[in-house]
Amino acid sequence: MNKIKIRKAVFPVAGLGSRFLPATKAQPKEMLPVVDKPLIQYAVEEAVAAGITEMIFITGRNKRAIEDHFDTAYELEAELEAAQKFALLELIQNVLPKNITCIYIRQSAPLGLGHAVLCARPVVGNEPFAVLLADDFMDVTDDQQPVLAQMTDVYAREGVSILAVNEVPLADTRQYGIVSVIPFKTDLDHVQQIVEKPLPENAPSTLAVVGRYVLDNSIFKHLEGLGQGAGGEIQLTDGIAAMLREQSVLAYRYQGQRYDCGSKLGYLKATVAMGRKHPETGAAFSEYLKNNV
Repeated sequence: MNKIKIRKAVFPVAGLGSRFLPATKAQPKEMLPVVDKPLIQYAVEEAVAAGITEMIFITGRNKRAIEDHFDTAYELEAELEAAQKFALLELIQNVLPKNITCIYIRQSAPLGLGHAVLCARPVVGNEPFAVLLADDFMDVTDDQQPVLAQMTDVYAREGVSILAVNEVPLADTRQYGIVSVIPFKTDLDHVQQIVEKPLPENAPSTLAVVGRYVLDNSIFKHLEGLGQGAGGEIQLTDGIAAMLREQSVLAYRYQGQRYDCGSKLGYLKATVAMGRKHPETGAAFSEYLKNNV
């Protein structure tokens, strides 16, 4: 059993969100709501459920709304209290538990996911850490742990870096980091190879890495030594490939449903799924879909 606890999570949120223009012209894509909570809040709640207490946001220009969302809104709280809207007051006061620390680091240029993770090095230090991509929306049933909590449990047992993976259509491999694996345990495999966005004819498998990682801090030295990869960016996938030459990395087939909220279709699917589960809207919305769709 690995006694090192994962305390820190990195949220790369500096992207432009160009696939959602014009909605993202003046607001971060991570602030797009799924029913009544923004995508970034779902991701932070998932990290909190995994026992993480330090949230490290790698931000860019026009991302101030994320910082404001997790800050205290004194004027709004005063107005709600004066109007005796105490349920809403409690709701916004509990967006973030009191024991959570938020740290914001500006990514000065759009140099890729690997560069965003490298920006967190001064805060992460020598600890293992998690990475969550907020537009990979992870939904679980009541009897399932949140996905990151599943992964930190695996890390506690195995003590090596963990990548969340699932199968994708062959035609979609060009959108993901793709791994080939050697079977290890149920839902857990040794990563043999990882390739960033291969063409379908070159893909080593259809097993894709999705937006949840638990990484050993040695990833930083590998990212630091990288040049530009696919798309002219510093790719996290390339850093993991370099790390594979020195240590084991595991691919975890998580329990839950992923929605790609970086795409319009995935975002709509997540909205429908969460709308049906929401305590206020679920029953009426499900009835509407049954009778009208």
